[in-house]
Amino acid sequence: MRIALSHRHTASLFFIAASAISTSASAHTGAEAHLHNSFLSGFAHPLFGLDHLAAMVAVGLWSALSARSAGRDLLWGPVGFAAMLLVGAVLGLQGVALPAVEPMIAASLLVTGLLVVSRLQVPGLVAALGVGVFAVFHGVAHGYELAGDANAWQTLAGMLTATVLLHGGGLAAGWALRQRAVWLSRTAGMAVALMGGALLAQMA
Repeated sequence: MRIALSHRHTASLFFIAASAISTSASAHTGAEAHLHNSFLSGFAHPLFGLDHLAAMVAVGLWSALSARSAGRDLLWGPVGFAAMLLVGAVLGLQGVALPAVEPMIAASLLVTGLLVVSRLQVPGLVAALGVGVFAVFHGVAHGYELAGDANAWQTLAGMLTATVLLHGGGLAAGWALRQRAVWLSRTAGMAVALMGGALLAQMA
């Protein structure tokens, strides 16, 4: 059976797969390379931190692939991630110490990648809480970097805006692929999972 994809669909999946490829030994890729002092720098940070980018896109992709129908099912995961990212960032700003921040960020890639591969369906609240746990650690990492920055809230606003857009990109790609080219979405999910597994192995 021949599978036909539009250029738009192919480009979307290429973006997802490319975002999952990283050779960095740190789960928080790219964090040190950017100054966090404005809305724009905050917006750019998730786009250059491949671990964050891959996790956020994967959450949207999984949400669309596993949704039982269009509507609220699509939004539980992305909303849960974005909300708990903010919670984690506030904790980080306050200096709250959480254990294993970097390993949990890497684990989030492994888990969300496998969710994309499996298209596992879970109740909406479970999806929000599940990805939300990992989002707390992503947020805490951001908060630690921003502690003491006078423009911390502007930077966080930029990060949240980029997060929502990345979730939206994953949702759009996932919805387009729900009924076609299953191997493409599974390949993208496996790439994210392998990235997370490799980062965890490097931390062991």
